[in-house]
Amino acid sequence: MTKRHYHLLELFYITTGSFLTALGIALFSSPAKIASGGVSGIAIIMYHTFKLDTGLSIFILSVPLFLLGVAIFGKQYGIKSLAGTVLLSLFTSLINALAGYNGVLDYTNPLSILLSAISGGVLMGLGVGLVLRSGANTGGTDILAQILARYTPLSTGTALFLVDAVIIAASAFIFSLEMALYATITVYIVGVTIDKVVLSFGTRSAKTVFIISEKRKEIEQEILKELGHGGTILYGSGMYTGFDRPVIMTVVSNNKLGALTNIVHRHDTFAFMVVQEAYKVLGEGFTPIEEAAWAGLSDVTQKQQKKHP
Repeated sequence: MTKRHYHLLELFYITTGSFLTALGIALFSSPAKIASGGVSGIAIIMYHTFKLDTGLSIFILSVPLFLLGVAIFGKQYGIKSLAGTVLLSLFTSLINALAGYNGVLDYTNPLSILLSAISGGVLMGLGVGLVLRSGANTGGTDILAQILARYTPLSTGTALFLVDAVIIAASAFIFSLEMALYATITVYIVGVTIDKVVLSFGTRSAKTVFIISEKRKEIEQEILKELGHGGTILYGSGMYTGFDRPVIMTVVSNNKLGALTNIVHRHDTFAFMVVQEAYKVLGEGFTPIEEAAWAGLSDVTQKQQKKHP
């Protein structure tokens, strides 16, 4: 993948993510009066209180926060995030215009509110997660949280939680306590879905395996020949015996773990294996390192920027 292709992929993530987030807001959260934090939560409250279009409200609220972020963190801060904010606002207004402001469910049925909390949470989580995969964000209260974290002892996560808690608490007074509880469900679903998308999407699930065996040479050859994987030999010594105990460390995709276990068992029934989840694998046979370098943001930064539009 060339750098140009990677930038096109980033644009795809931002556009698709913003559209999915807008679907969750316009078709589910807003019609159901579920203000699940973030600028979108404030926009939903404003729509049901003053009849202001949610997309327009998101834009009006987000742009000053974005400009404040640029003033504090510099011009390079969030150029792609501005694109995410503008696209989210446009898509939300467009969907409102095409589908109306009543959503797709019948809200005379109480079950529809729960379905909206779930469906809206999944769509917004997928959308924000894709935007974060591009190294951008959808602006809004996460910028405010970063500013609070910079000038107060609060962490970004704690600041974001407090901001969202205030918005959800406000929805309890304006709508009802029940709607605030539904909003809490949506917040949880959004967070879990974002984690799945940011940490798993675009990477191959894999395991890191440590193998200690007297038949090390035979197992090495089988890993190279049968699985087509390499590995690294780590040198240590047994705590009890004091003897040298070379350790094979290899990373394999999930669908090859069974074959690796069979190889080890075939050669040494007394072998010792430790299997761990590999958070992310970069390099030959997995995700190219250059893609991670072009992403611009580490996964730690992406997680700090997540949550709500």
